[in-house]
Amino acid sequence: MAVDIVDQLLDALGDNETLYVYHEIVHNRHVVNRLQERGASFVESIEEIPKHSVVVFSAHGVSPKVKQLAKERSLRCIDATCPLVTKVHAEAIRYAKRGWQILLIGHKNHQEVIGTQGEAPNEIQIVETTADIALLQINDPSKLVYLTQTTLSTDDAEIIISELQKTFPEIHAPPTDDICYATTERQNAVREDAKEADVVLVVGSKNSSNSVRLTEISESVGTTAHLLDDVSELDPTWFTGANLVLITAGASAPEHLVLELIEHLTTNFHGELEGESTFDEGMTFSMPASLNAFMQTNDMTIEGEKA
Repeated sequence: MAVDIVDQLLDALGDNETLYVYHEIVHNRHVVNRLQERGASFVESIEEIPKHSVVVFSAHGVSPKVKQLAKERSLRCIDATCPLVTKVHAEAIRYAKRGWQILLIGHKNHQEVIGTQGEAPNEIQIVETTADIALLQINDPSKLVYLTQTTLSTDDAEIIISELQKTFPEIHAPPTDDICYATTERQNAVREDAKEADVVLVVGSKNSSNSVRLTEISESVGTTAHLLDDVSELDPTWFTGANLVLITAGASAPEHLVLELIEHLTTNFHGELEGESTFDEGMTFSMPASLNAFMQTNDMTIEGEKA
C-alpha cells in the first residue's frame, strides 16, 4: 500500500513538482531505487524539505514531533504508515492516557520503534533484550503493559515477553498480537520447512528487520541461510552438496525478484520447483484518507478514477 501511494503520487504530480518521502518508504533497496528513478526524493530530515512541498511518511510511521515539524513548514503530508503500525501507536497513546507505563519490545534504532516511542516518550521504555529488564524503572507493576515492534522475530519476542512476565507478574499484554501477520506466517513457514532444506535463500535487503529475522530463524533450526537483494548476489558455492533449497522473502521484497531467483536456479542449476506455500492473508488495506484528501484538493485522480 505504501509503495502504491508513492507511485500514484508520482503519476499525479508528473514533472510539475518533486515528491519527497521521509525515510525509505519500505526497507528494500530495489523498491527505493526504482522510486528514486521515477523522481521521488528520499530524505532523513524534515528540515531538508522545501516549505509547501508534498511529503509522504514511510510505512514505518513517524512521531507527533515529526508531524508538527512538517506542519510548521506548511508541508502537504500523506501518511503511508502501515495500519498495523498505526494500531501499535494507538495502543501506546491509549495506555499513556491511563497513566500506565509501556514497555516497547523492539530495536531502539528502528524507525518504527522511534515513531512509536514518540507518541509517549515519558511513558515508554524500550526493551531490546532480556538484559534490559533489570534496568527498567517501574513505578506501579499493576499499571504496566508491553507492546512490540511489528516486524520482530516471534521467537525473540516470546523470550523477552516470558521474562517480563516472570519479573512483573501483573504486566498486561496488548489486546491483540502486535507482530505483523505476514511476518508471523513467513517466520512459521521457515521455522518448519527449513528443517528439511539444505540451504535457505531470503530475498530482502539487509536493513529489512523482518528479512534478517527469517535468516536468523533458519540458522536457529540448523540450516544455513543467505540474505540477498536479488539474483545477482547469488554465490554458486552456497549450493555445494545441497539438494533442497528453500526460498522465501521479506515482506517488502517485490515478487518479481523471487520469480527471477527461481528461474535462475531452475535454468542454471537444473532445479525443479516442487511447490509453493501460500497463505490466504484475508486482509487488505484501503488507501489513507490523507491521500484521498490531497487528490481531491488538487483535482487529481487515483488510478484513473476521480478521487
